[in-house]
Amino acid sequence: MPVSVHDDPPILVCADLQVEYLTPGRRHVILDGDAATLRCLEILTLWRNKQWPVMHLKRIAQAAWFNPASRLTDWIAEARPQPGEMTFEHPLPSAYSSARFVDYMSNIRNVQCVLLGFSLDETILATVVEGFHRSHRYQVIGDAVACRQPGTGDAAAYKYAVMNVIGNFATIQSSAELAKTSGAIAV
Repeated sequence: MPVSVHDDPPILVCADLQVEYLTPGRRHVILDGDAATLRCLEILTLWRNKQWPVMHLKRIAQAAWFNPASRLTDWIAEARPQPGEMTFEHPLPSAYSSARFVDYMSNIRNVQCVLLGFSLDETILATVVEGFHRSHRYQVIGDAVACRQPGTGDAAAYKYAVMNVIGNFATIQSSAELAKTSGAIAV
């Protein structure tokens, strides 16, 4: 059942839309990067046009493969946060590893978040599971998320398996369904 238009609008959470994930040859390069990025930007535009709340998560792990001083941690230019949009840096996969994120999420009522972006098998999975245990509601946009190439095996089967796990902790919806409902989320 969609959330009432009288409720606070859902928060769009853009996970790790960083250059690192689109750079060929990097350890964390994602699958279907162009398609996922396009859908992320379409939904981000929808939220911005409606002037609904947007937050951006940025992975800043200290490991050599994700050096925070590197330009690879920069935002994808088209998805760069705009004035008034919230940003949270997180050192571990879950956004809840950011004390500021925890504080913010703990102080808003009826937490309803639409989640999209990169690092499906790390940031998105970890955030959704931890959020579930804090009674925060997440909706993952299945065609606006992407994960890295698995070491072995079928990439599509890997994403499918990760999405099945996420489905235990969040609602999954397509970008077309989200657009059709003008951003209303299922509860």
